[in-house]
Amino acid sequence: MNDCGEKLLIIDYNLSRVEEVAHMRDYARRRFNVGTVLVRGNPGAKDERLCDHLVGVDPLSPSFVAQAYDALANWRDHIRGGIVFSDNAVQSGAALLERIGLKVDSSSLALGAFSKFEYRHAEARCRDLLKSQRVMTPDCTLIRSMTDLRQFASTHPEGFVIKPSCEGNNRGVVMMRPGDSLEAALEELSPYLAAGVICEQVIPYQREYSFDGLGGLSFITEKVSVSGRYPVEVAQVLPAPLVHSEQETIRRAGECANWLVGQRDGPFHNEIKLSDDGRYAAVVEPNRRPAGMKIWTLAATVYGVDFYHLWIDSVLGEGSIPSTLMASCQAATVMLGVKQDRWFEAPDVTRGKTMFLTTLSRTAKRFGLPEGSLRSIDFSWIGPEHRFVPSVARDNSDFVGCACVSLYDSSVNIGDIVASVREYWADELESGMPADAVARDAEDRARTLA
Repeated sequence: MNDCGEKLLIIDYNLSRVEEVAHMRDYARRRFNVGTVLVRGNPGAKDERLCDHLVGVDPLSPSFVAQAYDALANWRDHIRGGIVFSDNAVQSGAALLERIGLKVDSSSLALGAFSKFEYRHAEARCRDLLKSQRVMTPDCTLIRSMTDLRQFASTHPEGFVIKPSCEGNNRGVVMMRPGDSLEAALEELSPYLAAGVICEQVIPYQREYSFDGLGGLSFITEKVSVSGRYPVEVAQVLPAPLVHSEQETIRRAGECANWLVGQRDGPFHNEIKLSDDGRYAAVVEPNRRPAGMKIWTLAATVYGVDFYHLWIDSVLGEGSIPSTLMASCQAATVMLGVKQDRWFEAPDVTRGKTMFLTTLSRTAKRFGLPEGSLRSIDFSWIGPEHRFVPSVARDNSDFVGCACVSLYDSSVNIGDIVASVREYWADELESGMPADAVARDAEDRARTLA
């Protein structure tokens, strides 16, 4: 690699996605012989190992563009292309790339891909246009006090959703039903009030999907969530089991969202609900970044296309995007939890992979699957720290692991595979934990009760 030569600029990323950053860095080095410059707030040792050059500037700082532009002085003339890889940087990062003179999707419209409230404002401005495409636009308001909350509740007695305006991973999302305590809900959301909390009309559609892709290349993923007060995602399924007319409904809604947030050439992950008859849709939220929960990893297995490679190709000015995608199998990401409330510290990854392979073996046996038709794509623990994990998750941090599987047998629905995997995993984890971990859990339980 020519260290004094051309660079790829990466603007921010979430720590849970370090492997994906490394994957793109390695591809850029191998394919284009370029080094990497990473810009992110409060960088640490892991960031230093991840890139060739590191700039510490917070993308949420009001002066981010000016500070980062100055800090990049030594490399600006050598930056060949750049990507923005976090929600926090979606607007400021795009503005920085524009100032440097690099190709990037609109910064002026990008705020709608960060703030749920700003996106609902954008929808309201285009309500008639969206209605013509059978896209519902939910009522939405920003709340700052109990008075605001009571007023919205009075106009939506059937229930509503309260959630942070700028937060991902289903964190802080609370479903309010008739009779629920407004005071308790506001207290639960109090950590988010300073950054903004919104109330939103309940979207009356049960099925949820995401419209994912890069540039004009798209695919649809089915989201599997639990019902109840905390609608946490427990799985993603690809390809989504939809008829053609349902796919078209989601595509229209997803493309409308892309127009509103200024997406053109870059990645997108738009969460969308679909009516029972498949004719109407509503956007839950748009994102101008690759999907989480390893959806692009699933796409690489199902379609044989590495979207991370395509993204780097698109910003460095080489390569072409396929015009169509053909599925060769089914695949799913599965969030792995615990059987009962417990304190937990992840053992080594090898032990986790062994337990997961046993889980898959039991699942394959349950459904009578031939050998090799149910395969493990990926397994990882979520967070190395010693922490309390509830059996009923409130957000995606309340799981202990995340895994991806592929299914090469069309006689079985992968949704049934997902349910079985989550059941057997909880059993395997309970029986597979070492004695010292079980003892430590008991001590922590006793200490908590005391």
